[in-house]
Amino acid sequence: MSNSAKVIIGEQAIRWQDVVQVARYGALLELSDSIWEKIDNAQLIVQCIVKSGKNAYGINTGLGSLCSVSLTAEQLSKLSRNTLLSHACGVGPILPDEQCRAIMCAAVVNYSKGKSGIHRNLVQGLLDFLNRGITPQVPSQGSVGYLTHMAHIGVCLLGIGTVSYQGKVVPTTDAFLAEGLEPIRLGAKDGLSLVNGTPCMTGLSCLAIDDAWRLTKWADVISALSFEALEGQQDALDPEVLSLKPYEGVQTVGRNLRGLLKGSENLTSHHGIRTQDALSVRSIPQVHGAVRDQLKHVAMQVNTELSSATDNPLVLGTPENYRVVSQANPHGESVAIAADLMAISIAELGGISERRLDRLVNPLVSGLPAYLVSEPGVNSGMMIVQYVAASLCAENKRFAVPAVTDNYVTSALQEDHLSMGTMAALKLLTVLENTNKILAIEYLCAAQACEFIEPGSMGEGTFKAWELIRESIPSYDEDRWLAPEIEKSSLLVRSNALLATHFADVQ
Repeated sequence: MSNSAKVIIGEQAIRWQDVVQVARYGALLELSDSIWEKIDNAQLIVQCIVKSGKNAYGINTGLGSLCSVSLTAEQLSKLSRNTLLSHACGVGPILPDEQCRAIMCAAVVNYSKGKSGIHRNLVQGLLDFLNRGITPQVPSQGSVGYLTHMAHIGVCLLGIGTVSYQGKVVPTTDAFLAEGLEPIRLGAKDGLSLVNGTPCMTGLSCLAIDDAWRLTKWADVISALSFEALEGQQDALDPEVLSLKPYEGVQTVGRNLRGLLKGSENLTSHHGIRTQDALSVRSIPQVHGAVRDQLKHVAMQVNTELSSATDNPLVLGTPENYRVVSQANPHGESVAIAADLMAISIAELGGISERRLDRLVNPLVSGLPAYLVSEPGVNSGMMIVQYVAASLCAENKRFAVPAVTDNYVTSALQEDHLSMGTMAALKLLTVLENTNKILAIEYLCAAQACEFIEPGSMGEGTFKAWELIRESIPSYDEDRWLAPEIEKSSLLVRSNALLATHFADVQ
């Protein structure tokens, strides 16, 4: 992980790409002086509230349905600590490091609005975790929107629990000792601010957007290779025809496919052999384009959330003239709906890919040897990889069911409408992983299908795609162990660098 780049939170809006740079690529995260001033101003307001003795939710009262229980100033540090300990009750597999880092980054972005009232040492603690490669071990399950994931991060700030550090899972205290850090002491509202808001679903969604845009580009490249192998009819890609369905995504995918197939003598020689192709072949611009248009909307929603203050209560104004407002900004409905929408969209990207690869291996429609092997019968060829893709599509269908429409009542009726946004983001990441594999299988099959046409007759871009996979996976002459080859193809589809170097014109 490289730490050469920097993301500085200042007056400019932070975008999903910034979170990805920190979480996935190790960019350092810093706050400008003006942002630190905002954070300090809000903390001074909290101190004024504590001195005044007037009740303000979560500052000097209990939490959730205990909001009417008043607490003394001496109890507030204990309240913050107890909040983290009691809320750190997640279960299930541990989040990958980059997902936890994305959550921490989104949390710092939230606190940078200067509306939470959190002490600056907690924000600095999160920055230290990010910039020094200390990643709390956070269970993935247990959130109805927020709370548990950030609580597990919060207890690590106290020196409790375990963290990933320098390639090992170690006690948090060991990482602190190695980095010269001290456990953090909490004050009024710190515990509540650490567990509140939408950083979990927002940070995870930032990573998902990055993965989704990469997959949409690879989907165009791989589908073009399938189009080539299936001798598709290029009238379906005609710019005049596509302009009559003037969605931006449709136009982009049409340009991509025409560019990738440019110069294909194979397609030219087979023009007119059928009046139209199956929908999985001729509707690539319409389906891939629709996915792209939805992703643009999702990215806008997530960027708006990153520009939001999502704590409760919010502290506004100055220590001399302030307001404390209890409200519902931590409700993650917008991000939850966006994540569910993206899951549906990416499941569709995988669904049409599986239909194309089925046509490639199916001798009833492909015009190619059965299952793309020269001696079918003694060889099964690509028969079962299509089963695998179908299985992944079936799993995606289940995960494409919206999470946001579920609802459960928590905290003695106080929290009676929940976004399920973190669940939506986590299942979305699973859909993306599955779709990566489906596209990888289509890539394998499309490349193998092109073995039965003259490589020199292929389009400029499709020939590059065929050459690229042949660098690591040879043609399939007889049955061999396929699982490692699916993994190799999957690694290709994970690469932004290969897209940039081999398919720079694919937008």
